[in-house]
Amino acid sequence: MFITFEGIEGSGKSLQIGLSEEHLNRCGIRCRLTREPGGTEFGIALRQVLLRIGGAPRAPMSELMLYLADRHQHLKEVVEPALAQGVWILSDRYHDATRAYQGAARGIPLAAIDALALLLGIPEPDGTILLDLDPAVGLARARRRNAADSAAGEEGRFEAEALSFHEAVREAYLGLARRSPGRIRVVDAASAPEQVFSRIRPILDEWLGCARMR
Repeated sequence: MFITFEGIEGSGKSLQIGLSEEHLNRCGIRCRLTREPGGTEFGIALRQVLLRIGGAPRAPMSELMLYLADRHQHLKEVVEPALAQGVWILSDRYHDATRAYQGAARGIPLAAIDALALLLGIPEPDGTILLDLDPAVGLARARRRNAADSAAGEEGRFEAEALSFHEAVREAYLGLARRSPGRIRVVDAASAPEQVFSRIRPILDEWLGCARMR
């Protein structure tokens, strides 16, 4: 299966992906953790352009094209080969992030984003965990993390956006979940990590059962 983890800044995606991998490994499932942007060598270079604080200004459509370039390479180099070998992919962000950030928050029409995705052969994932959190809380978490970790701080371009930007991202994510309730499962991410994962585990077990019945 191809499972993606989405959410606003500070929602705890990286931690929950790690806990999910441990759980699936205990169930006998081989997993590969990856992320966007930056799941390939090409993507690492693009990640610096997309997330580094400062740098040259970039138009929303230019930003979109870079994310799609990263995604196409990521699919061809990492995702598709792993799935072909029976390895589950757990990805920190994917195409829903583009719909929320470059679509709702940057103002690019969703139809344009998905038309480009169709042209590039970008598929939907099998399942998506959406970690939902008050944007003010998530942003405060993310900014504290960046202040404590210089490497994270250097990639803080989106954390520097206004709260209204992150509110638009959250609303877009929730709208996507309402349109695709079978694929996108909304999980309250406001609790302690162990409590959050206790809400994710039954979803993973459901997907695991479905996969084994194929």
